[in-house]
Amino acid sequence: MEKKIRIAAAGDNCVDVYDKEGKAFPGGNPLNVAVYVARLGGESTYVGAVGTDSYGKMMIDAIKGKGVDVSHLKVLDGNTAVTHVEIVDGDRILGEYEEGVLADFKLNKDDIDFLCGYDMVVSGLWGMCENELPALKEKGAVIAFDFATKLDDPVVGIAIPYVDYAFFAIDDKDDDEIKSFMMEMHKKGPKVVVVTRGEKGSMAYDGKDFYSYGIVACDVVDTMGAGDSYIAGFLYAVCQGKNIPDAMADGAKNSSITISYFGAW
Repeated sequence: MEKKIRIAAAGDNCVDVYDKEGKAFPGGNPLNVAVYVARLGGESTYVGAVGTDSYGKMMIDAIKGKGVDVSHLKVLDGNTAVTHVEIVDGDRILGEYEEGVLADFKLNKDDIDFLCGYDMVVSGLWGMCENELPALKEKGAVIAFDFATKLDDPVVGIAIPYVDYAFFAIDDKDDDEIKSFMMEMHKKGPKVVVVTRGEKGSMAYDGKDFYSYGIVACDVVDTMGAGDSYIAGFLYAVCQGKNIPDAMADGAKNSSITISYFGAW
């Protein structure tokens, strides 16, 4: 029997509220990855925090409904995180972010021990986990981290030495600038640095070679979750033992599925 891929996600979640449409969808970078891993057939867990409000209950029910383990999900007194979203020509424009109970979220020793039982641990820039990465790494965790578009955020300097697979989103620089940045980041610790570039596809660097991959064409409905889908597809492939080009292809394929419907999942 083939071994099941097990990927843990830790950090932020939020309810994406589309004010004009009067709709709300569960989401958040690491949480999205956990959901997409389950969609790919893997076993995933999400460690984070929701509030005691109605959005918190909605979030828990939605996560369970996608087959993601919530045994270490915390319910804290207060409001679940919310991001206000507007759709403009198929692209999602992120508005005000209300952090809610995530401001008080932190991984404890039990969480860290639990996460290290998985093949890989995924977190991100807003996940409040960067200071616990050394403890995860010390226990042997393979760590992936999404730095999104925030290339100069202080979290980059804190987290990057402990990250195995570093993801960034850059669509406003040319190839040479991006390659220079990727080389700089690789020197700080990661085994592989990946940059997603929207319609331009993605690039990866392993310290020796640069790789490029395009996109999988599809009808775009909503780009919410596109990058997280790519990350999930890429990391799932890595855990399967696939090489970098194949992982990039799987990432692009998984992303094309997500952007063909409304909301992250």
